Amino acid sequence: MVRFLAQETASGILLLIATAAALIWANLPGEWGESYHVLWETHVEMNLGSWVVIDKSLEAMVNDALMVLFFFVVGLEIKSELVVGDLSSRRVAALPAVAALGGMVAPALIFLMVTAGSEGSNGWGVPMATDIAFAVGVLALLGPSIPQALKLFLLTLAIVDDIGAILVIAAFYTRELKFTWLAAAIALWVLVVVLTRYKVWFTPVYAVIGAVLWYAMFRSGVHATIAGVALGLAAPARPLIGHRRFESVEDILSGETADPAIYRDARWRVRESVAVTNRLILVLSPWTSFVVIPIFALANAGIHLSTDSVSNLWSSPVSLGVVFGLVVGKPLGVTAAVWLALKLNLASLPNGLTMRHVLGGGAVAGIGFTVALFIARLAFVDAAGRPTDLLDEAVIGILAASVLASIIGWLILRDAAPQTPIVPDDDSDPVMAEAAAP
Repeated sequence: MVRFLAQETASGILLLIATAAALIWANLPGEWGESYHVLWETHVEMNLGSWVVIDKSLEAMVNDALMVLFFFVVGLEIKSELVVGDLSSRRVAALPAVAALGGMVAPALIFLMVTAGSEGSNGWGVPMATDIAFAVGVLALLGPSIPQALKLFLLTLAIVDDIGAILVIAAFYTRELKFTWLAAAIALWVLVVVLTRYKVWFTPVYAVIGAVLWYAMFRSGVHATIAGVALGLAAPARPLIGHRRFESVEDILSGETADPAIYRDARWRVRESVAVTNRLILVLSPWTSFVVIPIFALANAGIHLSTDSVSNLWSSPVSLGVVFGLVVGKPLGVTAAVWLALKLNLASLPNGLTMRHVLGGGAVAGIGFTVALFIARLAFVDAAGRPTDLLDEAVIGILAASVLASIIGWLILRDAAPQTPIVPDDDSDPVMAEAAAP
């Protein structure tokens, strides 16, 4: 938990730097500013003989290919949480899951009300997102005064929020389906599941199948990043070797023989005593946090800012819809959903948390930066896939909302004292007791 939070906090700072760099670069005078757009509009084409495999801009390659790694890690985290993490316990997962649902529905409804009758209403999925890197960064600024239970609540909420965002992208932002390619992608995913069930652990096999699966999804019309999520969900979340079999490694290594095969077998046993999802998250998370996401921000956050564009923030339905959706809708939806769940006895508030913490957490969840930008890039394009003017309005709204949500969340939480911890009875839920522990 400590390692994860430290990593996300640091990546949030790097993400902020990349965003600032993109805005400064895109707004430099003359050719310097134009070079930003020239770089990311650079044409990328890959051919196999006369067959055009890929024909995209550099920016599109970042969004369609590089971001697959990010969504692959998201899929791994979701799978791990569902099988052995907090989402595997209904009692622990109930409250943040309900909160996440409220925090997705309310912003979307507010966006639709603000943009009703305008062409920008298609972007209702933009304010549904939560950026966990920035959100955890805001909590880190408040130091140890923030209850650990709030961090756990927000992290679980973000995981459920990611599931919702993935479903929205797959179901509502697919422009044209090519069923042959989609069937091929599904068949390859089923093949991956079958291979894992038969305990085929040779990594290059999955790398090759994964690459072909990504291309099939890319050609199907469903956004290619869904391939990353699907592969992450197929990874085993339990170790191949149990605790007893792992203990036999000590017996193997205690012998006097120096046979390399024995040591190779011992190394394999040690590796497979850790779940595949955990191993891949440990290896890939630093790359997605410190390389992929900053590059994505650098490629997507660079919009031209002028007096007119900033003043249009308060007159553009899209910008206002994003701002009100994230800044008002998120905390409203999260808090209302939690209040209703408590009233109906569907869940209980973890020890140390108050409704003020929930409201502050909902406000912080309104920082939707990364995934909000990603969905905006899907929502505001023309029939040929080129960005429209509405995209810049959405990006300005996302930037403004992220700043406002950070400030509001910090103001709500800075003086919020934790509730007096309740010592659980012997027969109470041990998972809840652990979540409430300092």
